[in-house]
Amino acid sequence: MKLLVTGGAGFIGSVVTRMLLDAGHEVVVLDDLRTGHREALAPEATHVAASIHDAARVLTPQAGFDGVLHFAALIAAGESMTAPEKYWHTNTVGSLALIDAVRAAGVPRMVFSSTAAVYGNPVELPIPETAVQAPTNTYGATKLAVDMALTSEAVGHGLAAVSLRYFNVAGAYLHGDTALGERHDPETHLIPIALEVAADQRDKLQLFGDDYPTPDGTCVRDYIHVADLARAHLLALDAATAAQHRVYNLGNGNGFTNRQVVDVVREVTGHPVPVEVAPRREGDPAELVASAALARADLGWEPRKPTLHAIVADAWSFYRTHRLGRP
Repeated sequence: MKLLVTGGAGFIGSVVTRMLLDAGHEVVVLDDLRTGHREALAPEATHVAASIHDAARVLTPQAGFDGVLHFAALIAAGESMTAPEKYWHTNTVGSLALIDAVRAAGVPRMVFSSTAAVYGNPVELPIPETAVQAPTNTYGATKLAVDMALTSEAVGHGLAAVSLRYFNVAGAYLHGDTALGERHDPETHLIPIALEVAADQRDKLQLFGDDYPTPDGTCVRDYIHVADLARAHLLALDAATAAQHRVYNLGNGNGFTNRQVVDVVREVTGHPVPVEVAPRREGDPAELVASAALARADLGWEPRKPTLHAIVADAWSFYRTHRLGRP
């Protein structure tokens, strides 16, 4: 198929692009490189440096696209509470412009990068797709708005749509000569920040809150390896059905506290990771753990690297070799 990948220079989008190319698809990447990285672009993909607001420039009726995989977004939940206008403009307004372009060009299918943040503070764990959607931060709200728009688009215009609600994505894609990992600037995710501390690139790690109703007082999150997540996108692309909007949670179904994550980082790296407790961040739910039973049943998806140790080990290998230049 001929596919458009928005945000294909980002962490997850670059891994999915690599897998799509390896599967024989033709890929065009739409990424303005505002948060993406040129070195993460697959050389075989065609790169268009433009915003998703301008997707209609690429998604023309004559271009012959068979599908869109949409990753382009701002992702920092904390920042979304202090600069909400940025998140509504990029994540929601930009996505609506993309959906308009998809419709105008007659593109039949779309896979959307959604988030577990749409659930807010869940009332049941692990979280099923039928759980109440009540985001506690602007980031989650912007993504939920796009999910709702896709449901309307499927009903009103026959789009084959799939939303994949990610839990915490980490690790790195290390395959042959390909090495793709996290390069956020500034970095906001726990595992890469802990690795920076282990590598003496930061003095300490801040844990935001130690008074949550969890085993050790720190937030509990479900971690999924980026390669496992990426494979689910290819399965979702094949499963997309006209006039339906399918929603799947993607996680391992296991929760780890922030302190447990830090302990695994210490074990994998063999380095100390000094920790400082900081106040809670507004909008952070206490616990997010996925039920991915529906993805397993419908898509035949199974995580191949489900352990936190394997996820951290791949992230450390990428960071040490490709960020620090160390063997």
